Amino acid sequence: MELVFKALADETRRSVLDRLRERNGQTLRELCEHLDMARQSATQHIDVLVRANLVTVVRRGRERLHYLNPAPIHEIEARWISGFDRPRLDALSAIRRQAEQEYAMTTVPTYVYVTYIHATAEQVWRALTDADLTARYWGHANVSDWQPGSPWEHRRTDGSGVADVVGKVLEAEPPTRLAITFEDSPHEDREPSTVTFLVEPHQDIVRLTVTHERLANLDMFNGISRGWPAVLANLKSLLETGSVLPQSPWEMESSDA
Repeated sequence: MELVFKALADETRRSVLDRLRERNGQTLRELCEHLDMARQSATQHIDVLVRANLVTVVRRGRERLHYLNPAPIHEIEARWISGFDRPRLDALSAIRRQAEQEYAMTTVPTYVYVTYIHATAEQVWRALTDADLTARYWGHANVSDWQPGSPWEHRRTDGSGVADVVGKVLEAEPPTRLAITFEDSPHEDREPSTVTFLVEPHQDIVRLTVTHERLANLDMFNGISRGWPAVLANLKSLLETGSVLPQSPWEMESSDA
């Protein structure tokens, strides 16, 4: 947490985060356009944010795209803020969300979330693809043979066999990369969003990056922004402690998307 607070203490770095909150996925050039300093100085500020895990860099061809990573903020909120005055904070957040929707973005940004898990890449891959494990930390069983081109289903665990989300496996490179389409409303006339899981091992730690793209609208972006942190916190807890967190895991229902 020390790196996070240090990163947030600087006005320039807070400005970079504000820019990414307004429009995620910017290049270094785009970020530098709004900073009154040399490119090298701006790069140093961004590097501090990356080391604090507040910004994630995703390579797309020759470009490096920068995404706001909410994981550290979520940890601060869970550890310190939530215990003080949750009802009032929720009310304020609801007002802010309403204001944001009134000034809805013309382009819904990509959502990126990064977490670090004390586990092997193989363990994380199994947690993403094993139906019984996903049922434990996600509240739904993710069912597929996980071969490129195969279907997958996000099935309820009540025995009904109902799938609230369906999709297709786009890429599967065990144990480091999995990409799927994500159709929470398969009968609606819209393109499915896509989710990519990138598993990067380093010694006894895994860096798991989840990228959710091609979101249909701002409501869906807000829904998954609340959901992915809860799902991945449960996954992390299950792999590191053997049990999920006390709160109910997030369930990706169509009403949230």
